[in-house]
Amino acid sequence: MIAKCAARGLALSALLLAGSSLAFAQAHNMAGMPGMSETAKIVIPPGSGITAADVQFMQGMIAHHAQAVYMSRLAAGHGANPKVLALAKMIDQSQIPEIIIMQNWLRRYNQVVTDTSSWHNMSMPGMLTDDQIKALNAAQGVDFDRKFLEYMIQHHSGAIKMVNDLFATPGAGQEVDTNVFANDVVTVQTGEIGIMLKLRKDELP
Repeated sequence: MIAKCAARGLALSALLLAGSSLAFAQAHNMAGMPGMSETAKIVIPPGSGITAADVQFMQGMIAHHAQAVYMSRLAAGHGANPKVLALAKMIDQSQIPEIIIMQNWLRRYNQVVTDTSSWHNMSMPGMLTDDQIKALNAAQGVDFDRKFLEYMIQHHSGAIKMVNDLFATPGAGQEVDTNVFANDVVTVQTGEIGIMLKLRKDELP
């Protein structure tokens, strides 16, 4: 199941990235990137077929994904269960390419491009609070596993809500790449929630 979800996410990434291997390498350096202006006015290019809600979704989901990557990279240094660690690596490796997809989409439509440091000052459904981040950082072993699974289920559920909110907005989510990407977020993250619920039931004492 883990391999199947990873394959689907990476297949979508390969389709939409269209050879942006340099951008992929650059995105792995998560530090030192300038923040975005959250007050920038959204101007929709005439005839583009996108909406302000589409732009806000992409900008917000970049920050959302970036926090998930941060959470996932804690697993290796916090004594995570091998199966929890494998899941964390899968989330890291699938969401980095998706961040690049979203950043390239914003560039294509001349919008403000959210960077990977933006999760520190943006808030979306499911994102961890400062106290939760501190608690996850302080945890080790089984305590880390429990918190990681609880918080990542919360995080993924928030991403799914963001997609539902997008499609509930009149006219939004209709542009082809936005529609494909948003639906894939629901498919992949719903599958990963299932994996996490099973891990929590079967692997934790």
